[in-house]
Amino acid sequence: MDIAIISSEKDLASMNIRSSLLNNFDFRKSDEKFDNNESYNLKIGDNSVKLYLLNNEMIYADDINKKINADFFVFISRHVSKENTPAFTAHSIGNWGNAEFGGKSNTLCPSSAVFLKRVFLELAEKAKGKRGYETALEATHHGPFIEKPALFIEIGSAEKEWADESNGAIIAGTIIDSIKNNDKIAYSKNNDKIAIGLGGTHYCNNFVKIAQRKNIAFSYICPKHSLAKLDKNLLGEAIRKTEEKVDFAVLDWKGLGQEKQRIIQMLDKIGLKYERSDVLLKN
Repeated sequence: MDIAIISSEKDLASMNIRSSLLNNFDFRKSDEKFDNNESYNLKIGDNSVKLYLLNNEMIYADDINKKINADFFVFISRHVSKENTPAFTAHSIGNWGNAEFGGKSNTLCPSSAVFLKRVFLELAEKAKGKRGYETALEATHHGPFIEKPALFIEIGSAEKEWADESNGAIIAGTIIDSIKNNDKIAYSKNNDKIAIGLGGTHYCNNFVKIAQRKNIAFSYICPKHSLAKLDKNLLGEAIRKTEEKVDFAVLDWKGLGQEKQRIIQMLDKIGLKYERSDVLLKN
């Protein structure tokens, strides 16, 4: 697999993670340049990893897959929150509604549930020693628009955390170890079921618990505040653009609000089974 790691000089956390990748792993300078910046190569088993640097913000790098030839894209980035809570996050990309922060409106980008879960579990394990930090699967949000499977992995939520070299090392190590383990053996051994998460908060507390405790991997998560924008076409897109076959939706039962009956009827109409988060977490 050819994997592209995308960094941006406009992003302090991104540059921190990039430095950790270059300082701690055997990346070699390649002949290829992007945005007039040097790029670097690393071989991990059968995987070819390339590290790129953009001059502009990553969320606006639409169609980057047409300029960089890769099977999977990993964007290393800062995370911002109103509360400035120290955090490590990972999420798939796309917009359930208007494209307020890059990408295309009402459009998702391809996602691998298996690789996203692998990254999240590695991240959670490596972040255990960071007191006061949260580790979260975020809801699917923001750009860029890309037609290859992709995810964001981030340091949050303020300059102090973005610049912390130990945080950069956690993300760098997570990416490299996830790539080492990124094979179908991880999928078949765990026998993970593939799901789309619907409802709940942006930080997906119930879906995080399910991913950690159950053999279930999420490709996309549509939070409660975006459910009104979810229609049959967009749900169908989530199913089609998941790299693995989607087995069912998981409903954050108490986090569906007034959309509960409409969502259930829509799932029934398209023939997608669903599981309740509260029931899954009781068993």
